[in-house]
Amino acid sequence: MAPHTYAASTQAIHADDRINILTDVAPPIHTATTFRYPRDVSALQPVPAEGTFLDHQTPLIYSRLASANINRLEIILTPLIYPGVKETDLEERSNHVVSYSSGLSAFHALLVNVVPKVIAISGGYHGCHGVIGLHEKMHGLKTVDLHADDAAWDAAGLGKGDIVHLETPLNPTGESFSIQHYADRAHKRGALLTVDSTFGPPGLQDPFQWGADVVMHSGTKYIGGHSDMLCGILATSASPEGLKRAKILRMERIYLGSVLGSLEGWLGVRSLRTFELRVQRQSSNATHLVSWLDSALSTSSSGKEADLVKKVVSKVTHSSLQTSDKSWLKAQMPGGFGPVFAIYTHTAKQAQNLPSHLHLFHHATSLGGVESLIEWRRMSDSEVDERLLRVSIGVEHWEDLKGDLLRGFELLAEGSEETKDGEITVDVQTGADGAKGVASGAV
Repeated sequence: MAPHTYAASTQAIHADDRINILTDVAPPIHTATTFRYPRDVSALQPVPAEGTFLDHQTPLIYSRLASANINRLEIILTPLIYPGVKETDLEERSNHVVSYSSGLSAFHALLVNVVPKVIAISGGYHGCHGVIGLHEKMHGLKTVDLHADDAAWDAAGLGKGDIVHLETPLNPTGESFSIQHYADRAHKRGALLTVDSTFGPPGLQDPFQWGADVVMHSGTKYIGGHSDMLCGILATSASPEGLKRAKILRMERIYLGSVLGSLEGWLGVRSLRTFELRVQRQSSNATHLVSWLDSALSTSSSGKEADLVKKVVSKVTHSSLQTSDKSWLKAQMPGGFGPVFAIYTHTAKQAQNLPSHLHLFHHATSLGGVESLIEWRRMSDSEVDERLLRVSIGVEHWEDLKGDLLRGFELLAEGSEETKDGEITVDVQTGADGAKGVASGAV
């Protein structure tokens, strides 16, 4: 009988069974930073003079190299990131997944590994642009607009060994781009296609299916899923070149010092057990809410709900609304269109005030947690449209979230600009006035 390939929900629970050596059903937290060598002298294996590399089969030595918790996290992620991988290939394929201390440390590691002269990028997460700025300073890395034509890419000198970096769905609007299109453009000139798939986590889209060479995730978001850990992930293509790159990335991680902490590795394992349940619910919730808002904005819509929406909302953006792109988008995102979308209000004042009128949405940056978040994006992005609110949907019942938004719209439509419950909000960082001077795009 041929080996059975389990579904993602099953893999998230059992992919690490083969490495269990203790009887704990819930894997323990290993906090050790250093590990004993064998007492048996004949079992001591000195580091070879050349050809050294780390993988999940390497004995634990020092936690900056690897630790039990982060190895387990990478092993569980493997069948989620590479759907359909054979059980017999899981052990080796897990060496293609490398975790980091944050999403930005993963992106920095990618640039250190490839050392491109040119990178094509446009919009998206401002933190990545900040990392590119460091590489511009260090070795003159040049950028070119991702969506520019071939003539512009030629003029910038984008070619072999360079990077085409695509974020899809896009931060903060939740809109998608064709991975296959940019893979073809990159590969015909010898460049790598790297895909930031944070907003399209495993189960929603598989960038490798459409030609990605390296896939990046800010694991802080959906892999963590509980707003309590920082994490970054790089995964390489299932090819000999991909495995070679992953081995080098793992070695370079030692000297970058960006290994994931043991506690974060354990939190990630805990989170992955419910990964599919969370992401599918969040994506479905978001699509329901987007459909409701978009329908209310239709010129033919009328009634109290539609009128309230129209008084506050001018536009909604989300992958599910890209009707003209469905020929490729449905194939690229068969599992759903993502849990993040953007609301544009009529005025900046409305965008600034709406979060304070909501009870089920936390007004906070970041995304991916089980709780719904809404952010007046101008709080963390100095270049964004001041009317934009980024919405990250959690696992609550979507109709409760709809009702909360409607109540907020109603208060704004009535002209209310302040909360009426008499609460005094104290920011834990600064004592009173909220975050001041935060670096643009840092969150």
